[in-house]
Amino acid sequence: MMKFCVIDGQGGGIGAAIIRKLREKFDESLDIIALGTNAIATARMLKAKANRGASGENAIVRTVSHMDLIIGPIGIVMAHAMMGEVTPIMAEAVAASPARKILLPLSQENVEIVGTAAIPLPHLIDELIEKHLDIKELKNV
Repeated sequence: MMKFCVIDGQGGGIGAAIIRKLREKFDESLDIIALGTNAIATARMLKAKANRGASGENAIVRTVSHMDLIIGPIGIVMAHAMMGEVTPIMAEAVAASPARKILLPLSQENVEIVGTAAIPLPHLIDELIEKHLDIKELKNV
């Protein structure tokens, strides 16, 4: 089975929404690891039915190096994003991970990504699942 994680910070709402939609589509057949920049984000993703979770810089840095796929908002590869919750070490670890990364173009930072449309989060998550995830690969069928 593919090893993958969802990373989020602050209140964990984006990560929780992603995990809920994955559970809705695939039930309990996926092993989802929730990585929060803080305990509140991790708790919210666990409540959304992630299998396991961990919080903070060391947990993120250690875990992402062993993943096949990382999902989260674009801020997870930007030092000092999410009001400073993403440390430079976290951002570097995520960016340097050999895992495939699927990043949502949501940013509270002073960054604009050219070529993306302002699409509501639920629609972005649907697109993430329908167009960017290989379901057979995730389930290892």
